[in-house]
Amino acid sequence: MNERYDKGAARLAELGGPTAARQRVYDSLADIAPDLHRFAVEFAYGEINSRPGLDAGRRELVILGVLIGLGATEPQVEAHLATALNVGLTSTELVEAVIQALPYAGFPRVLAAMGVARRVFADHNLLPVN
Repeated sequence: MNERYDKGAARLAELGGPTAARQRVYDSLADIAPDLHRFAVEFAYGEINSRPGLDAGRRELVILGVLIGLGATEPQVEAHLATALNVGLTSTELVEAVIQALPYAGFPRVLAAMGVARRVFADHNLLPVN
């Protein structure tokens, strides 16, 4: 498409490629806002996620914290939990990261995120979490 898109697509590939959850989000909007996928790849991955300074795991922890704090972002939480596993974070680390959001985001958002985590971990045969 363009250089920014190619850079973003390359970064997504480094992170394990577009997860099924991420692709579902993009596909669900294709008939109404097909450019959103391109914007996400170009900006979020080509410009922001590809910056130096944080390794991929730390970057995913930051993203998850923000998504949990925002609430009502379960499809994105699902995509980023899968990416976090792809880049080497463990299910135990991810459970702790979700719990760490509790005093800042509150029980409803953390419980919702933990429910998403259960589904992602089940899909990756990582249950029970020790």
